[in-house]
Amino acid sequence: MKIDLDLLTPKQIVEELDKYIVGQTKAKKAVAIALRNRTRRQRLSDEMRDEVAPKNIIMIGPTGVGKTEIARRLSRLCGAPFVKVEATKYTEVGYVGRDVESMIRDLASVSVSMVKTELQEKVREEAEKRAEEALLDLLLPGIGKSPAAPRGGGAQLLRVEQAAPRTEASPSPAQPAASSTREKFREKLRAGELEDKTVEVNVTSNQFPAIEIFSGTSLEELDVNIGNLGNIFGGRKKRKKTTVARARDILLAEEMDKLIDMERVTEQAIKRAEQMGIVFIDELDKIASRQNVSGVDVSREGVQRDILPIVEGSKVHTRYGMIDTSHILFVAAGAFHMSKPSDLIPELQGRFPLRVELQALTSEDFIKILTQPRNALIKQYEELLRTESVELQFDDQAIKRIAEIASDVNSRTENIGARRLHTIMEALLEEVSFTATDIQGQTVTITENYVDERLKDIVEDQDLSRFIL
Repeated sequence: MKIDLDLLTPKQIVEELDKYIVGQTKAKKAVAIALRNRTRRQRLSDEMRDEVAPKNIIMIGPTGVGKTEIARRLSRLCGAPFVKVEATKYTEVGYVGRDVESMIRDLASVSVSMVKTELQEKVREEAEKRAEEALLDLLLPGIGKSPAAPRGGGAQLLRVEQAAPRTEASPSPAQPAASSTREKFREKLRAGELEDKTVEVNVTSNQFPAIEIFSGTSLEELDVNIGNLGNIFGGRKKRKKTTVARARDILLAEEMDKLIDMERVTEQAIKRAEQMGIVFIDELDKIASRQNVSGVDVSREGVQRDILPIVEGSKVHTRYGMIDTSHILFVAAGAFHMSKPSDLIPELQGRFPLRVELQALTSEDFIKILTQPRNALIKQYEELLRTESVELQFDDQAIKRIAEIASDVNSRTENIGARRLHTIMEALLEEVSFTATDIQGQTVTITENYVDERLKDIVEDQDLSRFIL
């Protein structure tokens, strides 16, 4: 659930992250302070606000220790526009691939979607009233609305026009009966008695023409103007038979779109992306140019040079307008086991003044990961097998033994952090998961001896463990 950043103190942000991520207090504190400074900056005078630059962060640590998980949880936690990108997807200008400016376009799209959703909630009540009137028009073709009813104006409805025109001076005696019928149908509609009834509604076709992109031209380069083609090719109405329940959703969506001023949405979204936007760049170490290496690394350094002006502050053209990146917060992460942060170009290093090192996980950390977080691995397996009416229980000694094995295998082979627990748990519970449908109603207790029996051969055979664990 997203929470307004104005209501979150740094301590509360860390507490929220602690629910899902074990350890790494320094990284959590750095991120929490950076987020809080975003709201503090908004309270400054206009002159001072422009002078306060975001303190971008690089998180350094081996794989599987929580760098990406921190980003995932932040995106769910904060109410600011947030986008996570992979540095390895970007290529130097002139190469086929995504250009670095696409990360800002993605941020703009996220911001527009966020603002639009917020405004839709504000007009939902009025939109629901209009959608209800439109549904009644579908269910009762040829019967007019009651004078007191609000005008619907929803999606184009298929109506059967009355054959005999009437004048206002001579109201028909059938009007009170028609109004009574409409109200009866309104009651049934609200009671859910007509949900499965089939109606016919005109909906906007979302089909878009196929466009061929020539070699060397990326979709991002067309992104700015491609939306205008919708006015030429799209926007046509087509008839569609559907249930009342589905028609209500279609009509409600159209009514909310009509009640929302998209110019206002775009204006607010651009401002929010510029002032509160956060971009998380993962795998930054993969574009670091290692010394005395040529060839493909030339492109890596080119990507760094392309990222630099965006982090420094530049204007990026998006389909919604120009976005100034000067006050967007950038958080980068990388393992840096094959390279060092100093291998980045000096200018880019200077734009990430805060460096936080994440620690490798110990067996004690593995025990906490298995049991404490809300999405703890053991809880996940217990719930999965409970769907088959199988109760799974773990002894404390068994959990300790699993953590020891994970730590031992990480020390003898490649250290992949907490991801090692996934491979070990799958190997440990393979037989139980396979036979779950045959042992429904039973309780399976995982003991230390059971762990040793299932994993002993794999752990002792180092060559085998390299392939399996």
